[in-house]
Amino acid sequence: SCQKPSFTMTRSLRLLARRCSSIVRLGTDDPRMSKVVIHRGVVYTSGQTAADAGDCVEKQTKSCLAKIDALLAEAGTSKSNALNATIWLKDIEADFKRMNGVWNEWVEADNKPTRATVQAAMARPSILVEIQVTAALPE
Repeated sequence: SCQKPSFTMTRSLRLLARRCSSIVRLGTDDPRMSKVVIHRGVVYTSGQTAADAGDCVEKQTKSCLAKIDALLAEAGTSKSNALNATIWLKDIEADFKRMNGVWNEWVEADNKPTRATVQAAMARPSILVEIQVTAALPE
């Protein structure tokens, strides 16, 4: 049967999550969503924001990516296995280049995911960027 672990996934749990037809959910304390959902070897993270990092898009982007690194690690994978990323910017004209600078430092040159970046109205005025990543579990 499929389990709902509340800790970093071990190799055996990764294998279980890859083979399991049911869904593994991590970080379910929020009443609206899970922080991570794993299904058939694919790890989906929720969108990460970092308004608490200040009013600078570089700091918010670094904080979002650090949160994503932690979520991927909890699920038993890493950015090396990233498949896709979606980035929402509050002001794409003002912040795209600076966000991209932080992204380029974070992403691995040999393991770049597909990516889309768009401008969007944010849930709170202090949020400048939101990032969501989908990754594979390692073999």
